Amino acid sequence: MAAVTDSLLKTYAESDALDLAGLVRGGQVSPAELVEAAITLVERLNPALNAVIHRLYDMSRAQARTVDTSAPFAGVPFLLKELASSWKGAPNTNSCLYLKDVVADFDTEVVRRMKAAGLVLVGKSNAPENGWSITTEPKLYGTTKNPWKEGITPGGSSGGAAAAIASRMVPIAEASDGAGSIRIPASCCGIVGLKPSRGRVSLAPFGDYWYGGAYFLCCSRTVRDTAAYLDAVAGTLPGEPYTPPVPDASWLSLSGSAAKRLRIGFTVTPPNGTAMDPEVKAAVLATVAALERLGHDVEEHDMPLDANGVWTTYTNMTCVQTAATFDYLETVIGRPATPGDVEPVTWAIIERGRATSGVRHISDVEQLRQVGRDIVGDLNAYDLFITPTLTQLPRPFGYYDMSETDIDRYNAKWTDAVFAFPFNISGQPAISLPLGWSKGGAPIGVQLVGRYGDEATVLAASAQLEQEMPWKDRRPPVSG
Repeated sequence: MAAVTDSLLKTYAESDALDLAGLVRGGQVSPAELVEAAITLVERLNPALNAVIHRLYDMSRAQARTVDTSAPFAGVPFLLKELASSWKGAPNTNSCLYLKDVVADFDTEVVRRMKAAGLVLVGKSNAPENGWSITTEPKLYGTTKNPWKEGITPGGSSGGAAAAIASRMVPIAEASDGAGSIRIPASCCGIVGLKPSRGRVSLAPFGDYWYGGAYFLCCSRTVRDTAAYLDAVAGTLPGEPYTPPVPDASWLSLSGSAAKRLRIGFTVTPPNGTAMDPEVKAAVLATVAALERLGHDVEEHDMPLDANGVWTTYTNMTCVQTAATFDYLETVIGRPATPGDVEPVTWAIIERGRATSGVRHISDVEQLRQVGRDIVGDLNAYDLFITPTLTQLPRPFGYYDMSETDIDRYNAKWTDAVFAFPFNISGQPAISLPLGWSKGGAPIGVQLVGRYGDEATVLAASAQLEQEMPWKDRRPPVSG
C-alpha cells in the first residue's frame, strides 16, 4: 500500500484531474498513490458529508496496478453515480430498496470508455431514489450534505458526486441529467456541470431514457476536465437514435481556443412567473457584464414558454417510462415491486405511469418534440443563451420531499429548476458554472446554453469566464 504524505494530499487536493494524470505520465506520482490519497480523503470527509455510499477500495487498488499510464485520465480517482451506469462488480441499486442487492455483471458502453480513459473507480456516489429529485436525500442511504454550508441541499440527483468533488475527495465524477441533475448539484456545490447534446454519449446497451431527455456526463472543478472527459466518453454506436455533429478537433483543444465574438441572449425572467432570488439575479447580471467586457454582444431575451404546462407533460411522460422500467426490473428481481419497496413518491409515479393510456403517452411525446423545436427556434439567433441554473439559493433539507404521495404537489417544488428542464427537452448542451456566491456563503450557478451539437462554443466561452471570474481555488469549509 502506497504511503500518503501531507505533501501528496496537498497536491491531490489542489490539482484537477488532468494535472493528476500529467503527474502520473511524468512518473512523479503513481496511480496507487493517487488512489490512497483519495481513500484518505473519503475516510476523513465522508462521515460529515455522506457523499460516497459504496467504498470500492479493493477494486480501485487492483485497477491502479494495471491502468494504462498513457491514458488521458491515467490513474485519476473517480466516482460512479449510483444510478443506471453499470460497472461490472459494483453495486447497482439506484438508491432503491427494491434493488438493494443488485450487483452489476457487465459494463455499460460509457463505463467501458471510462476505463479506457484511465479513470480508477474509488466508489459510488449518493443519489436520490431512481434519480427522481433535485436533492440527495434517499431513504436507503441517507442525506448527502453540502460542504459549503450546513442545512442546505447539495442538489440532485448527482448530489453525492458534486459534494465529493467540491470537498476534494475526487476531482471528477460521473453525473447524469434528466431535468437538471448535472447542472443543479453543480450550482449548489460551486463546481462545473455540463449536460451534453442529445445523443452525444451512448447509453448502450440501454435505450434512450426518456426519449433522449436523460444525459450522462460528469461534474468537475474545471472546464478543461469536463472537456477532456467529453472527449473520452462521447461517441455513438451503430443504430443510435440521435447522432449530433462531431467537431474536427477535440473538445479539450476547442475549450482552450479563444472564443470568437458571440451573439448572446440572457434572461432573468422565469418563464413560469415565479420570483427569482435577488442574489441569483445579481450573479446572472455580473456574468452578462463579464461577457460584455470580453467583447461579446449581449441582449436580454425572455423565453416564451408555458413552463408549467410543459413540466406537467414532461412529468407524465417520465412517469410512463418509470413504470416501464419497473416492469423490466421485475424480471431482474424475480418479483414485482410493492409500495414497501420504494419511497412514496416513486410509487405514485409508477401508478400514474401505469394508469396513462398509450394514446395519451404518444400525445405527450409528440407535444414535447414540438416544444423542443420551439425552444431551439426561439434561441436560434444566439450563439449562447444565459440563465440562472436555479432561480433560488440551495433549499433546506426536506424541501423536496420524496415522502410526498401527490405528484402534482411534489412537482410544484421543482419550479426552482424552470431554466434546467427545457434544455433536456430541446437537446441543447447546457453548462452550469459557479459564477456567484451568496452573502451567506452558498454557491450560485449560472447556465450557458448552446446550439444543438455545439459544445465547443459552450466550453470556449466557459473557459473565458473561468479566467475572468475564477473559482478553482475557492474551498468549502468541509474539504481536503
